[in-house]
Amino acid sequence: MFSTAFLDLPPLAGAAGSVQLPGSKSISNRVLLLAALSQGTTEVRDLLASDDTRVMLDALRQLGCGVEESGGGTVRITGLGSPHGARPRSPASLFMGNAGTAMRPLTAALALLGGEYELSGVPRMHERPIGDLVDALRQLGCRIDYLGNDGFPPLRIAHAAGVPPLQLAAPIRVRGDVSSQFLTALLMALPLAARQHDVVIEVVGELISKPYIRITLELLARFGIAVRHERWQRFTIPAGSSFQSPGLIHVEADASSASYFIAAGAIAAGATGQDGIKILGVGLDSIQGDIRFVEAAQAMGARITGGPNWLHIARGQWPLQAIDLDCNHIPDAAMTLAVMALYAQGTTVLRNIASWRVKETDRIAAMAAELRKLGATVKEGLDFIAVTPPASAADWRAARIHTYDDHRVAMCFSLAAFNPAGLPVRIEDPQCVAKTFPDYFEALFQVAQAQAGSIPVICIDGPTASGKGTVAAAVARALGYHLLDSGALYRITALAASRAGLQIGPADEPRIAELARQLPVRFEGARVWLGDDEVTAAIRTEEAGMNASQVSALPAVRAALLALQHSFRRLPGLVADGRDMGTVIFPQAPLKIFLTASAECRAERRHRQLLSNGVSANIADLRAQLEARDARDSSRSVAPLKPAHDALVLDNSERTIDEIVAQVIAWWQARQPFGA
Repeated sequence: MFSTAFLDLPPLAGAAGSVQLPGSKSISNRVLLLAALSQGTTEVRDLLASDDTRVMLDALRQLGCGVEESGGGTVRITGLGSPHGARPRSPASLFMGNAGTAMRPLTAALALLGGEYELSGVPRMHERPIGDLVDALRQLGCRIDYLGNDGFPPLRIAHAAGVPPLQLAAPIRVRGDVSSQFLTALLMALPLAARQHDVVIEVVGELISKPYIRITLELLARFGIAVRHERWQRFTIPAGSSFQSPGLIHVEADASSASYFIAAGAIAAGATGQDGIKILGVGLDSIQGDIRFVEAAQAMGARITGGPNWLHIARGQWPLQAIDLDCNHIPDAAMTLAVMALYAQGTTVLRNIASWRVKETDRIAAMAAELRKLGATVKEGLDFIAVTPPASAADWRAARIHTYDDHRVAMCFSLAAFNPAGLPVRIEDPQCVAKTFPDYFEALFQVAQAQAGSIPVICIDGPTASGKGTVAAAVARALGYHLLDSGALYRITALAASRAGLQIGPADEPRIAELARQLPVRFEGARVWLGDDEVTAAIRTEEAGMNASQVSALPAVRAALLALQHSFRRLPGLVADGRDMGTVIFPQAPLKIFLTASAECRAERRHRQLLSNGVSANIADLRAQLEARDARDSSRSVAPLKPAHDALVLDNSERTIDEIVAQVIAWWQARQPFGA
């Protein structure tokens, strides 16, 4: 997951390949609560790993449920209804983050189970309405108080004497036109009260987001609760209902998350020899309502086929065709249509989306504001949005997308990077996707393609001990870019040559070059691997450094490593550190830094580094070695150490690493079309 302040997406030219989707958030949190209310132990597989499910799991532990996580998306939940279970632990204060799928169902369940609880969340959660659910629970006799503004969390549930006396003679009435989560919460909780008599829920007004209620009913049936409904307005939970664990349940992949890759397949041209994107984990028979996004994408021109657990998407009609659609059946996925509208001919109108107003943010206002930044013409109303794309490629604008701590805003607008103007897009706070799809951007980069020249590179060159490696790593972390430590490649080549019994010099140059072409090297954070052997420590010795200097002077070896170094230029960008990154390897890089420091300063740094590793050294000797290496590197016939003609020279003798990193990022920001 990218945890940077922003993530710059370079222009994307195409997309092809396959992507495995994470589990559905809607299904995951429903299953966790149903398992917690059931008798027996439920093994949940393919559970979504996200902020929202973490909130629910933490709450269930706090309430006394057995929660065993074994990795790989598998969790075992021992329910409170089991023979050896107990009522929830009380009193308890539960933090729900911004997870509506946890806050609302837990509120209803705890109100019926009895006890004393406080439920709170992030500031945005305290702006999301819950009054209609609280009103419905109060009809039953539940005592729920607002701790802040009426109608909104945080809440206090207080039944100190145990389970509240419930008033079940009349139907429980709940509004259906604000959020389907209110009805879902009641449907999941009221079986606790349907011991002797049927319990009836009546929906007041039109029920929005019926597909999410269908998911709830399907899952209740898996846990032994057969709810009857009449035209989605009257729901009956039969007397004698009791939650029973199914033993094992799989979480279907998230159909809402599929929408971004369906859109990418419809927008982007396929790579040579490849046709579109294959999505694994969800198919045409999904129980999730958002699978009907497929129909909307087809109406806009996408070519889509699928099976029980897969979908295949390719570009069809181009440009896409604008649509006018009632989106009540796909409220979350419909956001993706708003960005697809940027690539459509005509004005796309998405209607019946009032629920967008009360989600993680006011999504109608948010989508309108960010679409306008890109050059679109947008009209918005209480329950609709109309999007007209930029008139031509020249009318597109590079934009910084504010994401409002809303995962779907971030994921939707990543698709703007396929724009015909070839402009980059900045996604602010990319880690907000952790709510439902922590590895979304990694998955996007797995299938997206860009022209090599469009993938940005920052080169940081300089002599030994100038701090370039430390600075490069810090800059890469700040931007979310890949890191190429070219010095490590030469050190690894020298190590591999020594292990192969080769002499590091002209005599064995052809054999060392052949070895370098096939180096099975990979970087995992700060760890370096040569095949199955971790060589992090082995390549950091003084001897390894000297051997690397000799290897780097061999022209055939440098040529052999060229393709390997170029292969590190991957989405979303690269920071390359070495001695010839800006002069030889990436001469067209948009930012080149030549980092230097006095020999005296570098010797002192190296001395401190060696002492911290328990190695004694003499500063004078170290300085002499550094000066000798500088002379050797500067005078070699191939790629001598020198600044590129357009490099910015930065002396860090008197500056801290943090100051240097800040300066490099400031220079980089100044080169972007978004501004600082």
